[in-house]
Amino acid sequence: MKKLIVATIFIFGLFSCDLVEVPKAEVDKGPIFNTEQGLQMYTNSFYNQFPSSSKLSSSLNYYSAYNGVIQYLTPGGFGPEESSGWNWNSLRNINYFIANCTSEEVPVEVRNHYIGLARFFRAYFYFNKMRRFGDLPWIDHPLDVEDPLLTAGRDDRTLIMDKILEDLDFAINNISNKTDESASTVTSTVASALKSRICLWEGTFRKYHTEAGLSSSADQWLSEAVDAAEYVMDAGYTIYTGAGPEHSYKELFSSKKPISSEVLYAVTFDNGLGVAHQANRLWTSVTSSVAVGLTRSFVKTYLMRDGTPFTDIPGSDTMSFVTETQNRDYRLSQTVRTPGFTRLEGGQEIEVAPDYGYSLTGYQTHKFTMPDISLDNRMANENNIVLFRFAEVLLNYAEAKAELGELTDADWSRTIGVLRSRAGITGGLDSKPTTVDPYIQERFFPGISDPSLLEIRRERAIELSYEGFAWADVQRWKVGELLTDIWDGIYIPELDKPYDMNQDGKLDLVVTKKKDPEKIPGVYYLYVGETLDNGASNRYQLAADGHTLVFMKNQHRIWEDKLYFYPIPNLDLLKNPNLGQNPGW
Repeated sequence: MKKLIVATIFIFGLFSCDLVEVPKAEVDKGPIFNTEQGLQMYTNSFYNQFPSSSKLSSSLNYYSAYNGVIQYLTPGGFGPEESSGWNWNSLRNINYFIANCTSEEVPVEVRNHYIGLARFFRAYFYFNKMRRFGDLPWIDHPLDVEDPLLTAGRDDRTLIMDKILEDLDFAINNISNKTDESASTVTSTVASALKSRICLWEGTFRKYHTEAGLSSSADQWLSEAVDAAEYVMDAGYTIYTGAGPEHSYKELFSSKKPISSEVLYAVTFDNGLGVAHQANRLWTSVTSSVAVGLTRSFVKTYLMRDGTPFTDIPGSDTMSFVTETQNRDYRLSQTVRTPGFTRLEGGQEIEVAPDYGYSLTGYQTHKFTMPDISLDNRMANENNIVLFRFAEVLLNYAEAKAELGELTDADWSRTIGVLRSRAGITGGLDSKPTTVDPYIQERFFPGISDPSLLEIRRERAIELSYEGFAWADVQRWKVGELLTDIWDGIYIPELDKPYDMNQDGKLDLVVTKKKDPEKIPGVYYLYVGETLDNGASNRYQLAADGHTLVFMKNQHRIWEDKLYFYPIPNLDLLKNPNLGQNPGW
């Protein structure tokens, strides 16, 4: 056993190198590849590819303000010199395993199970790399120093996608366990969920990026997405409703143990084992570098509980925060601090308003945080981080069917209807919509006229908010211009007036243009004058209506279609000029 552990550590150390490097010494592979235990220990290293809590959210989304300047969208702020991500050490680790998992001392079905895991992670690696850079070199074996692939050019993106699909099909057919009650290992169902995600991305990318000349093959990928989603839908998963409409959605993300009736895979944590994350600090602390806030434009997309659009209500544009958050889709109050939101301080439950020192727009997110305030400034969160769940698969299925023109009322009912029912919505659950909501069409997707597609996009953004999907959706739908939209916040009916923002009987907020107002103790004063004392532009200002809060009003963000893929980093082009640069860079 000791020999096995030492050999494992040594081999894993070897694979910290990049693709262009080679091991400097050979080791005895027997302890790893001649036993199932060795194969399991090796494949456990692949899970390090999965993101942590700090990497799920991205500044490149269309529904949230971001605390800082987004250099990627700033004129002259980003180019090949600033680009990164052309690293391949994870791929080498995977390919080395596949090449050496050949020992006949291990039964073939066992070997294929672990090779299936390796190919799942290779598909996961390549999909993320492809979404970043487009064309890539396809490498399916460990390279030595003389391998011509080290200086070869990139393969076309379509070949990469075909290879990804081959890897996923092998994984689905060979990973032996279909489900996992702990939701902490990759199963064939997880592989199918990833396949539905990837095939939906590729099918819609080909449909909407007509300049690529691939629209004729879009439906093939969308059909693959449907089939993969159906595999998961037949595996016995359900949408979790155990805590009622007011709490079930939030509980998916606040639970320490994954709720495996819905969650296919989650990263788990335990302070007793020294494994924790810092979601509370990231989503509550004013010192956090990832402070975010939902925009008012997006908050308006949350339906009323009767299933009607909020924007159909007369006067919705000028509603106060307290008024606009009433009788809405329960996911709003389980995502944003609204009246009635509580936390724990010293074991006592207290009502808490949004923290206007942290919140950028007045809509402060709490989706991934725990109630205990003592967690806010340390790495001690134990709540699970969900990476694959049934809700996403239902959304993938509904969207793929709608894009194919095959969505039925029954499809709608068992996908969008089920998700909205969990959120307390009562209307429009059993049949797909027949009329367009003009707000969501005009504000977000003017190129879409299908009522079902518009509603599915609404549902996807709300259900999966901040879970790492927004940039991928922007890419595939070809709606990059949404990233330049204004970051609007709460509506302020009257300046210099104190407001009780959570209806607990205590005053919380005054919005003012006065630089030195007379202050009420315990009230947060938000200055919205155009300039600061030093002459710099104020980050917080008001829109032209004089009432709507705007964050970073003067930040100049632009969109160019070259931004759908990142540039190849200059350093890597110097190492291998045959890679070529992406168009426009």
